[in-house]
Amino acid sequence: MLLVKLGGSVITVKSKYRTLRGPDLSRLARELAAGAGPDTVLVHGAGSYGHILAAKHRLKEGTQDPDQLTAVAQVQRDVRALDLKVLDALLRARLRPAAIPPSLVMRYHDGRLASFDVGPFRDYLMRQLLPVSFGDVVMDTERRFSIASGDDVILELAKLFRPDRVLFVADVDGVYTADPKRDKTATRLDVFDASSLEKIALTSEAGQDVTGGLRGKLERMLTIAKHARDVRIINGLARGRLESAVKGQDVVGTRVVA
Repeated sequence: MLLVKLGGSVITVKSKYRTLRGPDLSRLARELAAGAGPDTVLVHGAGSYGHILAAKHRLKEGTQDPDQLTAVAQVQRDVRALDLKVLDALLRARLRPAAIPPSLVMRYHDGRLASFDVGPFRDYLMRQLLPVSFGDVVMDTERRFSIASGDDVILELAKLFRPDRVLFVADVDGVYTADPKRDKTATRLDVFDASSLEKIALTSEAGQDVTGGLRGKLERMLTIAKHARDVRIINGLARGRLESAVKGQDVVGTRVVA
């Protein structure tokens, strides 16, 4: 099995509300179609369709007033709008996508996952459809609502399916010792493991990532690597990189090792 996570920074401009990277999304869909087998699951981030409003209204902390409840509805609408654009791109690439919103299959309790219904993923795979999920606002029995990231979905799927490969498609060539967009001396790591966290200069972020920031993402990847044979981070903005990786070829990137 192959799990693919399209990062929000690859398919959207994360700093601009509801701004799509349309050409990149279309190209990535074609690259996925060129190599994906029948046992592939795709998950995508929410990017600027989810993070900006969710951060503004502090949805990660749960809902406490009517303004936040309105934001819940807005964010759910927006991430579904993004998912429809992803589905359209996949259909144009002659794939057969089927959407699985996390709000329908995941329940949280006090910010932590309480249940995950894998049934729809299995059912669509059995019917030779491509399951597509994404970052979403989900129900929380304690906080009323919580944020489920695309990485959370990937983690649960990895636990249940024990995939051969997991590809995280980012907007950089892998994991670096520092932010390569800010620090020209940053060095890419060929292999990333738990000890590598100490080598990375984690800079403060813009405050719009409501899914744990870079450290949270890296720690989650390490956990995912415990349940998959091969986990890699590759650059989706580099033309042809995803297609080669989907076909099992060795490409520039970082391998994540538990």
